[in-house]
Parts: sequence; C-alpha cells; structure tokens
Amino acid sequence: MLIGLLFAMMAGVLVGLQNIFNTRVNDHAGTWSTTALVLGLGFLASMTLGVVFEGKELFVLKNMETWFWFSGLIGVGVVVCLVQGTKLLGPTFAISIVLTSQLGSALMWDSLGLFGLEKIPFTSQQLLGVLVIIGGVIVFKFGGSRQEKQEVQSIQRHIKEQVTGR
Repeated sequence: MLIGLLFAMMAGVLVGLQNIFNTRVNDHAGTWSTTALVLGLGFLASMTLGVVFEGKELFVLKNMETWFWFSGLIGVGVVVCLVQGTKLLGPTFAISIVLTSQLGSALMWDSLGLFGLEKIPFTSQQLLGVLVIIGGVIVFKFGGSRQEKQEVQSIQRHIKEQVTGR
C-alpha cells in the first residue's frame, strides 16, 4: 500500500508540474500545437521506455476491449482542458477543481461499476468526503480577508507596471 501511495503522490506532483509547463508552452504556441507537442513527446518517451523495459512484450495486447484502444484520445481532452483551465483560473485553483472532479467521477464510476470496475457500494461517508473537499476548494478560492486580497491586487498592479513600464 505504501508504494501505491508514493506512486499516487508522485503522479499528483507530476500532473501539477506538467500543467504549469503545458500552460507556458501554450503562451508561445497554440492550444493544438501544445497538445500535439505534449502527447507526441509523451508517445516517444513511453515507446522508448517500453521497448527498453518490456521489449517485444510491449506490443502484445491480450484480451483488451476495442474501445480501450481509444483512451489516448481522452488525453487530448485532458491536455486541452488543463491548459485552458490553468490559463483562466491559475494553477492552484485549476488543479484543485481537477482533483475534486476526478474524485467525484471516480466515486461515481466505482459506485456504478462502470468501465469494468468492481462495483463498490456508495456510502454517506464517501459523499461527505467529496463535499468536504468541495467546501475546501470554495474556502481556498473565496477565503481570506479583504486586506489580503487588496495587498495581492496591489502587488499584481505593481508587477504589471514594472513589466509594461506604465
């Protein structure tokens, strides 16, 4: 279980980092260029590492449902939506929304037994957990004092003036 926790934590760190990098790429290239670059480089890296670590076994796909082959297309939506969400909301708020929606949708898929998952019973504790996380996101976004918000806006204006020379 500890190894699973470490992998999950590392995935969270990597998704957050990738999201920031992708948004910076998007500042200089279009959304579709960014998506093609991200997924293309991901393909090359995963193909290379797959051949190194798995050899010919990489190409042996047994008993896989045909519709699973299209999961890479979901990645296009992930990259586009993350880049746009981060650009519009900022990295921290965007990722908090992403994580909340991931948890909610995973809970739904588990509870309904969708996509070949073992069906697990939906409990009030699970609902409460999701609601607490949603509450945390709301507090995170809208919490804080007016003075803190004014100070942040003042700093942002100062930085903008320094950058633009106005």
